Amino acid sequence: MPAPHLRFPLSRRGFLLAATGTGAALALTTAPAGADGRKRPFGRYGSPAARRTPKTLYVDPRGQGDFTSVQAAVTAATGSGWTLVLAPGTYRETVAVDRTRTEATWIGASEDPRDVVIVYDNAAGTPKPGGGTYGTSGSATTTVQADGFTARDITFANDWLRADHPEITGTQAVAIKVQGDRSAFLRCRFLGHQDTLYADSMALGTFARQYFAHCYAEGDVDFVFGRATAVYEHCRFHTLARDVDFTPKGMVFAPSTAGANPYGYLAVKCRIASGAEDGAYKLARPWVPSSDTTARPALVVRDTWMGPGIDAAAPYTNMSSGFPWQDQRFAEYRNTGPGAEILVPENRPQLTEEEAKLHTRQTYLGDWRPYERRR
Repeated sequence: MPAPHLRFPLSRRGFLLAATGTGAALALTTAPAGADGRKRPFGRYGSPAARRTPKTLYVDPRGQGDFTSVQAAVTAATGSGWTLVLAPGTYRETVAVDRTRTEATWIGASEDPRDVVIVYDNAAGTPKPGGGTYGTSGSATTTVQADGFTARDITFANDWLRADHPEITGTQAVAIKVQGDRSAFLRCRFLGHQDTLYADSMALGTFARQYFAHCYAEGDVDFVFGRATAVYEHCRFHTLARDVDFTPKGMVFAPSTAGANPYGYLAVKCRIASGAEDGAYKLARPWVPSSDTTARPALVVRDTWMGPGIDAAAPYTNMSSGFPWQDQRFAEYRNTGPGAEILVPENRPQLTEEEAKLHTRQTYLGDWRPYERRR
């Protein structure tokens, strides 16, 4: 479960509804938890007048930092090893961290991810100013390509809504796309609907390792997806209510692991809850993209509680009939809860005790140990 001190708010849909009544964007409804209001917007992390290190930059939308936007700070932070401290606020912008900006750290100053929100509203089918549309990758509010990226106590969101754009059929709307190796997210939130969290790599032959601890992700269709080797530990996944007359209404995971990669997604000691009716969601489906038909999606969910929103009788489904989920690498181990009940054994492959020893954070992440970090 999430760390006891981490307080999750209303779902993304809930606080969007609060904002749409006034035509506002995404509104923050809580006071900064640890930044002492406007007197100390950067909390215990210093300030431009008391900079922690020469490579620490401060971002505050109200003007008390070095920059008022995250992208402006990223642009200034050329090279490796920069830290960005983000004051509470809503940063409505798209942000891109290219491959040259390695070993970067972003910190939400209040230490409550509800207070620091990076959000935009592009979808795959949104028209681009120069013609064409953004596509799934281009819809991302935040894109991180650099290795060694760490984020703490930040919300990454995409608040594009299908109901507001019935003319758009490309409804994928990514909150963050992560492609770098050794990417860690601690106590972060990922809010969207379709394709919320894109945990990927830079190329087919690149096995990017990523670690998500005490995080929260919500969405409906394939909202955790991609080709990375990603470990989700003590995370909470929430499937949203969806006003459609068919089931499944969505899927939590859609890995697209390269066939040569022995490790795909690992969810361990997590919780999967739902705002939809019982059995409305699948746990996963395999994504074999047209760009890599040799992919063998891999997912292990272990020691995890699943609520009744997951279809216990048939938790997996196909994205394409040519690549059935039974031919992929899906397995479970010691899961609990009504959504984890083994009703049809052939529909829920289980690891043996010996096999489970190969599916741990240590085996997936190798010599990189982000879980040993101290604040």
